[in-house]
Amino acid sequence: MGLLGILLALAILMWLSFRGWSVLLLAPAAGLLVAAFSAEPLLAHWTDTFMGAAAGFVAQFFPLFLLGAVFGKLMEDSGSVAAIARFMTAKLGAQRAILAVVLAGALVTYGGVSLFVAFFVIGPMAEALFRAADIPRRLMPAAIALGTTTFTMTAMPGTPAIQNAIPMPFFGTTPFAAPGIGLVASLIMLSFGLAWLRFAESSARRASEGFADPEARPLPLTEDPLVRERATTAAAFDPPEAARGRPSADEPGIGTAIVPLAVMIAVNLVMSFVVLPRLELGLVTGEDELLSPSPASGLWSVLVALACAIAVLLVLNRRRLATVRESMDAGANASVLPVLSVASLVGFGAIVAAMPAFAQVRDWILGIEGGLLVSLSVSVNALAALTGSASGGMTIALDALGATYLALAEQQGIDPALLHRIAAIGAGTLDSLPHNGAVVTLLAVCRSSHRESYFHVAMTAIVGPIVALATVIVLAGVFGSF
Repeated sequence: MGLLGILLALAILMWLSFRGWSVLLLAPAAGLLVAAFSAEPLLAHWTDTFMGAAAGFVAQFFPLFLLGAVFGKLMEDSGSVAAIARFMTAKLGAQRAILAVVLAGALVTYGGVSLFVAFFVIGPMAEALFRAADIPRRLMPAAIALGTTTFTMTAMPGTPAIQNAIPMPFFGTTPFAAPGIGLVASLIMLSFGLAWLRFAESSARRASEGFADPEARPLPLTEDPLVRERATTAAAFDPPEAARGRPSADEPGIGTAIVPLAVMIAVNLVMSFVVLPRLELGLVTGEDELLSPSPASGLWSVLVALACAIAVLLVLNRRRLATVRESMDAGANASVLPVLSVASLVGFGAIVAAMPAFAQVRDWILGIEGGLLVSLSVSVNALAALTGSASGGMTIALDALGATYLALAEQQGIDPALLHRIAAIGAGTLDSLPHNGAVVTLLAVCRSSHRESYFHVAMTAIVGPIVALATVIVLAGVFGSF
């Protein structure tokens, strides 16, 4: 009965999430259902197990959500994201519209801008480019997804995305874990996605299909409750004038726009490889013992990098930000719902892991043939698919099995950095199923539908990453971490 309760709760969580119900309500309800099927005390698991795990996640990761959201909002309000997108499209031109959209999305997301902010700003720019190049609208979501939700989210070494940060406390790693593996995976994802989109574009041209696709239809953002919920992460669907295709008089030049991103990347690199390795936390205990670094110290490099980038952005764009306080407040407010949503999924996972029946699930996962890396990728993949969240699925898996994977890795001589990179890449595959909030939001921004565009999104955001994941697991088995 306990195992049945786990499967039923996951199915209900996935189905109602797709229907637009808030995960803040669904996660505790699903957790209580799991506890009920196992005849466990409901209130104790809600107030202690669920809330304890959720609070722990917030305590560990809220600074990253906060600074990331503030930075993204300031980049948006200053016109920097629009300036970068405009620069990329001007340099590459309509003849390379797909490549321009992909690279613009990759640049801003790797630079620390929330993917939801990137959706809202790059979407209108992509529409203008696709119209000029006469490429079907239905390919827009896949192009944006390739640049924002694949390699820059999980594989590129140093990316400040939360999906790259979550494994660090579990494995004691840095944002640049297994850089060679990450770069190989990134190249595969990018190459596969661009090849597929070029094939789709060529097929459309042979069929004389252009941008004015008769099946394209407006999909107002406010019609879907799930989209309304996710849209709060980008403050509002009101992109600046520059993002609609008309440059603002106060829009920064490309140099000014890109400096904060460069600062974020550079500081992240220096903190990870120069400052933190030399940091001594001594003379604090009363026993003349050195304090060991916090398990979350891997996050410090990203936090310092974001803080420095915010400071530089404010200095360079002070006159372009009409109301700094309002922009920063909007960013701070927009960080709350995402962190609480993921924390709720973590709480649900904690209840599942506390059930006696979970031992069967754990034994099955650890017994998967192919080795430790295959087992890790399958567990993260499955939970990301069920929850519709890369960060939520990965945190549930690592909360339950992270310590076990680390212990087994030490026994087998596997570098923890490899566990980090495989877990991150694995989380960014089946998370992009149709019920994923980012997918629903992206389709709405592009005024498309699942029927029109989802197949191409799946090819670039699911099939490509799975090919990359399988490839790097094979490479890691032969060469180890690099």
